Amino acid sequence: MIKPIVKDVLFLGEKSTMATKDDIQVVNDLIDTLRANLDGCVGMAANMIGVKKNIIVFAMGEMIVPMINPVIIKKENSYITEESCLSLEGFRQTKRYETIEVEYLDKNFKKQKNTFHGFVAQIIQHEVDHCNGIII
Repeated sequence: MIKPIVKDVLFLGEKSTMATKDDIQVVNDLIDTLRANLDGCVGMAANMIGVKKNIIVFAMGEMIVPMINPVIIKKENSYITEESCLSLEGFRQTKRYETIEVEYLDKNFKKQKNTFHGFVAQIIQHEVDHCNGIII
């Protein structure tokens, strides 16, 4: 189901809790909501649709990838960039890393560990920050 985008910075600034198998509908709602907003958005966290759970989704080409309880375990090569967000107005400067390694559960709740580079790594970092209550 496509959900409205939360713009309340107090809500967005609160840390999310670990997701469980009971939260699979949140994953599906995030995928639907991102798909409906792909013209101006490449990633979303559950708190952006009003649910404080550690769940993110992001576009990787034509595919939308969900990550449940993602944790960035390694970061390499920092840089400064500007980002925007559906929940916020305008662009803001932030620090990101070119390469990250992430542990997470996939949609089937199977443990995964992958390395991401470039723009996809940047999207993941932005969304993991959302889960941690960090707003750009």
